[in-house]
Amino acid sequence: MAGYIQIPKDLTKVRSKLLLNLTKRQLICFGSAVVIGIPTYLFTKNIIGNSAAVLLMIGLMLPFFFLAMFERDGLPAEKILRNILRVRIWRGVRPYITENLYNYGRGNVNNEDDAKTSKIRTKPSK
Repeated sequence: MAGYIQIPKDLTKVRSKLLLNLTKRQLICFGSAVVIGIPTYLFTKNIIGNSAAVLLMIGLMLPFFFLAMFERDGLPAEKILRNILRVRIWRGVRPYITENLYNYGRGNVNNEDDAKTSKIRTKPSK
């Protein structure tokens, strides 16, 4: 009676579980949601009413649940959001400028800016 253990073929999806079958990242996100959501409910239920306090608590806790659970292509949500912001908003200076060397070889330089920034000398137009 030998027992067999199945080993998954893709080991990148294997995560180390800590408590309640949750990863460390999930525990931190859920703990943060509880630390922010429960006191918010307790302090606001007498002021704005029970239903509104529950909706406020849910609204404050949902981003933490999203950060804990969402994953695409092996990347967690915060890395995906950072990459999107880096591409769309925080555009920096390109570290290099590409040049079309075929245009210079044929003498088809139409753009004056390309001719000024070019390291290859072109024939002056007559």
